[in-house]
Amino acid sequence: MSQNPAERLDAEFGSFPGLIAAWGDYRGEAPALYDGAETLSWREVADRVERIAARLQADGLQRGQAVAILGTTCNAYALIYLAAIRAGGCAAPLTTSASPEQLKGMAIDSGAIHLFIDQAKLDELGGFKLPVQNQILLSELDAFMAPEGTKAAPFEPTEKDPLNIIYSSGTTGIPKGIVHSHGMRWRQMTFRAALNYGIDSRTLCSTPLYSNTTMAVFLPTMYSGGCASLMGKFDTQKWLERAAAEKITHTMLVPVQYRRLMQFEQFDDYDLSSLRMKYCTSAPFPADLKAEVLKRMPGGLIEIYGMTEGGVACIFPVHEHPDKLHTVGYPAPGHFLKVLDEQGNEVPPGVAGELVGKSPTMMLGYKNQPEKTREGYWIDPSDGSTWQRMGDVGRLDADGFVELVGRTKDVIISGGFNIFPVDLEGELLKDDRVAEAAVVGVPSDQWGETPVGFVVLKNGASESDLEDIRTVANSRLGKTQRVSALHAIAEMPRSHIGKLLKTELRDMLGSS
Repeated sequence: MSQNPAERLDAEFGSFPGLIAAWGDYRGEAPALYDGAETLSWREVADRVERIAARLQADGLQRGQAVAILGTTCNAYALIYLAAIRAGGCAAPLTTSASPEQLKGMAIDSGAIHLFIDQAKLDELGGFKLPVQNQILLSELDAFMAPEGTKAAPFEPTEKDPLNIIYSSGTTGIPKGIVHSHGMRWRQMTFRAALNYGIDSRTLCSTPLYSNTTMAVFLPTMYSGGCASLMGKFDTQKWLERAAAEKITHTMLVPVQYRRLMQFEQFDDYDLSSLRMKYCTSAPFPADLKAEVLKRMPGGLIEIYGMTEGGVACIFPVHEHPDKLHTVGYPAPGHFLKVLDEQGNEVPPGVAGELVGKSPTMMLGYKNQPEKTREGYWIDPSDGSTWQRMGDVGRLDADGFVELVGRTKDVIISGGFNIFPVDLEGELLKDDRVAEAAVVGVPSDQWGETPVGFVVLKNGASESDLEDIRTVANSRLGKTQRVSALHAIAEMPRSHIGKLLKTELRDMLGSS
């Protein structure tokens, strides 16, 4: 038998495409990908990746050039992602929720000459054409790839070669393309693979493959020779059915998905005893929800705090620190965090400020946007080192755990005082009539800005309760913090991975 490829994970740098080929030899007929309709063995995955890569090269794909993918998660999608990297290019998954004009902008920005698209998205676009030379339906991938047994030309990545472009989830304008290098992904994903994964790992991926959220579990699973089980769209009951039937060991869920699972009446009827490790990232994970997940779902729970751009990543083993559920944990090994005041001075524990971080897992930059890249950095005046602005306000506790206070762009400045929405939201959530709460700042002639709240009410509560809910919350808040108005909405506006869209809440006020 050939050498176990897992031994390569200890190297400071290596070839991800080489690992896929090595796992193909080592694991053979063991399952590698499953999308609910088709299972592909490791041998089949390695063979198809080679054949797709060979065809991409024959079509003129250049080193570092993007291969765009647009559609619902499935085996074909995953194969193209892996093959783009094997061919020497980089994977550029496009956000399915983007507008046609945004998709056009991303396609141009990526520089792709190949676009793999599924029929549903093609139908949705109608007559709108994306400016990419070669467009191939995902369903026609078998016809596209080179003949059976074909090998792609050799490609040995360097640390600086781009591996993928992840487009940000901005709600306006063209999303920025975040470029990750082979070196960054190797350091990031081999650490996670060696830590919690193995050839017996079976990971249920229920967030889209165009999201970095999914990459946080998909890539470590593939690096370690496990099996990635792909869901095209999250559905609470189907997730439970598949997790039980497939004896899933690992999964990544965003907070809104955990909430839906916990609220599902038949949740306790499903056998999830195979779960060894669950992950959560991409949106605030409320302490009460963490506690419920710990109590009701088997296995460990790890929250990951960080940015797609890089900077600091906090890895929080929630099951090990039940007294720190209000935090996002502490910086991972080799990651560093500073909390800065408005003058750029580091503040002591307990004091809130802007978070900046640095680590070995930093992006190469935003595709074609050097100015935007520089705007996202903070340069330490003491030594000239580059730190990533995390976009969050937070504080360190005495034990080094990080507590998030809010987004820097969401801080409300009212009468010259900084108001952190999370403090107001926390008071609103203490009310038994409130299921969810969000606070935004709106213009005020008197104060500059004033806090306005939105709540999703629990069954039995009504809009007639709003003024009392507001009064009770304000009685516990400082004079400068008080919520000036409160609105009830049916559900919070969220992105495809569950991030609260406060821009849409502000828009609601503007259109009312």
